[in-house]
Amino acid sequence: MSQGARSNPSSGQGRGQRGQGAGQGFGKGGAKGAKGGSKSGAGRSSAGRPKGPVAFGKERFGRNLGPATTPNTPNAKRPVRKTEPNWDSRTDSADGVRLQKVLANAGVASRRQCEEIIAAGRVEVNGEIVVELGTKVNPETDAIHVDGMRIQLNERLSYYAFNKPKGVVSSMGDPEGRPSILDYLKPQQAERLFHVGRLDQNTEGLLLLTNDGELANRLTHPSYEVPKTYLVQCKGPMGPGIGKQLREGIELEDGFAQVDSFKLVDSSPGKVLCEVVLHSGKNRIVRRMFDAVGHPVVRLVRLQVGPIGLGNTKVGNVRLLGPQEVGHLLASVGL
Repeated sequence: MSQGARSNPSSGQGRGQRGQGAGQGFGKGGAKGAKGGSKSGAGRSSAGRPKGPVAFGKERFGRNLGPATTPNTPNAKRPVRKTEPNWDSRTDSADGVRLQKVLANAGVASRRQCEEIIAAGRVEVNGEIVVELGTKVNPETDAIHVDGMRIQLNERLSYYAFNKPKGVVSSMGDPEGRPSILDYLKPQQAERLFHVGRLDQNTEGLLLLTNDGELANRLTHPSYEVPKTYLVQCKGPMGPGIGKQLREGIELEDGFAQVDSFKLVDSSPGKVLCEVVLHSGKNRIVRRMFDAVGHPVVRLVRLQVGPIGLGNTKVGNVRLLGPQEVGHLLASVGL
C-alpha cells in the first residue's frame, strides 16, 4: 500500500443481523437464524449500520448478513494471500492501483460510492483504516477489508452452496454408481471444486463447495468452532428435559458431545421438529446424539454453515456465493 492518510482501527466493527435458513419443506415450523446485537462506532449510524452507501447493496443472498464477525481463537489472524486481480491495472502507475478502483471492480459499489465508503473510514488495508482517496494498493499482496469483511480479489477461487438431496453421497464420484455431487456440477466446475466436510447419504441440505484449500481447512478444523445449524425431524412425543440433556452433553462411544442450542420448532402426533446448532464435525453426530436420548432421526437437513444459509436454494441446485457471502465466510475463520 502506498502512503496515505491512516487512522488506528476502531472498535466500531459492530455486529448485525444474521440470515435465516430455509425450512426445506418441513411445513409451518420452519427455522430462523440467530440474531445478534449491534454496537456503534466510527463510521456507523446510531442504529449500528455503517454510514453512507451500502457495500454490496445489489447482492441477493448476502444482504441480511450484517457486519462481518471474526472468531476469538488463537489461530484467527488475517494472513496476506497472493491474488489474481480481475481487472486491468495497466492504466495505474507502478506504485499500485487506486483503492476506489479496486473496490469498484470487486463489486463493492460504484466508483463514486466507494469513494464515500473510503472517506467514512470503513476500509482497512493491511489492518489500517485508510481515508485518503489517492491511496494506491497492490491487489496481489494487500489485504483489503470493507466494514470488517475481506474483499476476495482472486478470480481463480470459487465458492458455491449446494443443496444436497437425500440419497446423494458426499463425494466427487462413487465407484458403486450411487448419485454424487459430481452429477450436479457443470463439467468446468467439477474439474476444480471439492466439498467442505460432508453430509451422510441420507442427510439433506447445505454443503459448501470451493477450490480454496485454506478456507476449507479452517472451516473443518475444530479450533475455529464453525457453527452448523440443523433442522431435525424425529419420533415423538418428546418428554421434558431432552433439550437440556443435549445442551449439557452426552457421552458417546467416541467421546463427549453437546449442542450449542436446542429449540423445539413444531410437533404433531408421532413427530417432533427441532432446530439444533453445534460446532462438532464428527461423523453422524446429530443422528447419534438423538439416538442416545431415545428419539431417532426421521429426517435431517443442514440449514447453515457459519454465516452461510441455504436461503431459497432449491434441492439439487448449486449456486455461486456472492462477494459479501464470501467475505463473511472468510471473516468467520479469520481470513
